[in-house]
Amino acid sequence: MKITDLLKKESIELHGQVKTKEEAIDRMVELMVRSGNIRDENAYKQGVLKREAEGTTGIGGGIAIPHAKNCGVAQAGLSAMVVPGGVDYDAMDGAPVDLLFLIAAPDTEDNVHLQVLSQLAVLLMDGDFTAKLRNAKSEEEFLRVIDEAEKVTGEAAEQVEPSVQKYQVLAVTACPTGIAHTYMAAENLEETAEELGYTIKVETNGAVGVKNRLTDEEIQACDGIIVAADKQVEMARFDGKPVLITSVSRGIHDGEKLIRQVVDKQVPVYHSDGTGAGAGSRISGSQISGNKTSGGVGKEHVVRKFYKHLMNGVSYILPLAVGSGCLVALAYLLGADVSAYRMVNGQKGVWTGITAIGAGGMGNPGTYPMAMWLLTAGMVIRKIIYPVMAGFIAMSIADRPGLVIGLAVGAVADCGFLGAVAAGFLGGGAALLAGKACSYLPESLDGMKPMLFYPLFGILIAGVVMAICRPWIKALDLLINSTIASLDGLPGILLGAVLGGMMSADMGGPLNKTAYAFGVAEVTAFSAAAGQYQVMAAVMAGGMVPPLGIALCTTLFPSYFTEEERKKGKSNYMMGLTFNTEGAIPFAERHACVRAACLLGSAVSGALSMFFGCGVMVPHGGIFVIWMISNPIGFLAAVIAGSVITMMAMGIGVKRKPV
Repeated sequence: MKITDLLKKESIELHGQVKTKEEAIDRMVELMVRSGNIRDENAYKQGVLKREAEGTTGIGGGIAIPHAKNCGVAQAGLSAMVVPGGVDYDAMDGAPVDLLFLIAAPDTEDNVHLQVLSQLAVLLMDGDFTAKLRNAKSEEEFLRVIDEAEKVTGEAAEQVEPSVQKYQVLAVTACPTGIAHTYMAAENLEETAEELGYTIKVETNGAVGVKNRLTDEEIQACDGIIVAADKQVEMARFDGKPVLITSVSRGIHDGEKLIRQVVDKQVPVYHSDGTGAGAGSRISGSQISGNKTSGGVGKEHVVRKFYKHLMNGVSYILPLAVGSGCLVALAYLLGADVSAYRMVNGQKGVWTGITAIGAGGMGNPGTYPMAMWLLTAGMVIRKIIYPVMAGFIAMSIADRPGLVIGLAVGAVADCGFLGAVAAGFLGGGAALLAGKACSYLPESLDGMKPMLFYPLFGILIAGVVMAICRPWIKALDLLINSTIASLDGLPGILLGAVLGGMMSADMGGPLNKTAYAFGVAEVTAFSAAAGQYQVMAAVMAGGMVPPLGIALCTTLFPSYFTEEERKKGKSNYMMGLTFNTEGAIPFAERHACVRAACLLGSAVSGALSMFFGCGVMVPHGGIFVIWMISNPIGFLAAVIAGSVITMMAMGIGVKRKPV
């Protein structure tokens, strides 16, 4: 399959008349629809806009490659547009975009088309090629330019390199979607190395999988390695080699600087801490400070690793926590009696308890059995939240061998959120120890290790340690929960202000996630009280304020912002209402006063939420779970007050744009 197989004449426009990024995307989607590749135009367009919200696809040099892979696409396709004079596309280099290619990929396992799309990304790095496209006089000429370029690259690909070759520099490129940026970074590094006179080999970690994989011989022989990645990549193989870890965008724009750093030996030596169970083989590609160097491991690195493993576990329990909270809230609406549930459940077990209560006719005889069934279902789900969390923390530490150990130890720990955290890290550590111990067994027993020895030894090790530590962990967990549940008056208000402020302090960073994890810990407690539900409400209110405050400011003070910012401000209304704090990040990066304004508004919102006694049983949802919030009027008042304060502070601090 060639690029010209995906790009049809009717999907090409050589004289695009668009003035904004949104108009450009709308027009590109219309061109794509003409080709007959789209079954649901709205679903596909939403996918394109969602990808843009994650980061611009304007890669620089006047080029943009918006793309989406979803169920709205019937078959793979391309559309293209040349915009004479360019359009402001919020590109990485800030320059107008005048050459756009839109990619449509169906949501299937067949990724053959992505190989062709990666070839397009490589071709667009050729200045002569893009100049010919921009100057094409007809759609036929546009397609002919692409066809001729494909023939040249196809012939070059057929030339076989020597089987043994030493590369001075090796590189790995990867981005979360793996369609465009991965290959752009690879091409830029290859071209830059050639200009500088160095040999390089680049492994791409894209949507079609790993291509051009680095061999052990090449790794051992090279001078150093560049990892330009925005997602996790395999790292253990680089143990003992100089490794420069950075973002994929720097691979596209700072290739010369990265290569010179490696060649001049100005990068640290990487040391893997893997032990055979898979640990340490993957790290976050965008965190250069997370590297271990020959000088040792700093405290910050250990804290970052702890945070990464903890949040991996929290991310997996959120759907369970939301589902559990919804069921329990619905049960209360139907008249469930939690005291009766605990009494009968404690005597006869969960399911027999429901039958006994229903037969006894407690409460409303029409709705009570269903209410108690929903309540029990929610409580059963809540019971498995902490084992699941422990399992995925352990899996983050030790890969699959840690999962079963973390699940088992988390299930028997039964000492709340802290117990789940402890069980997860104990399970991961025990899996690493079991892997190390089993490495001395004969190779003939390799098949038995993951099925028998890892779980057996790991559960024994972690279980014994947990049994010893459990009384203290349980006592601490009970102390924290009882203290939170009893907070009233000024202490509770101050706690709400701190948690609300943390939600906007770094907008998705460690402080934000720490406050959110604290709220999740309180709302998922099996016997959570009203005070603990109030913590989650304060966290949610604080997280909703930044996008809403920014949206209000862009609406009421439009002259203070660019046209692009005003349009982004409108989308922040929905992001704020749905409790997505990250919508404020682009504004915080461009205006110095935004973080302070959001911090103030979120702190006030969190404090007011606690003052009004608002509580929520689910850890996400925003306005969509308002029916589950105790004192919803007070909650809305807190959010509105915080948003208005943020808007006013921004209105004072943001410098007015020239008209």
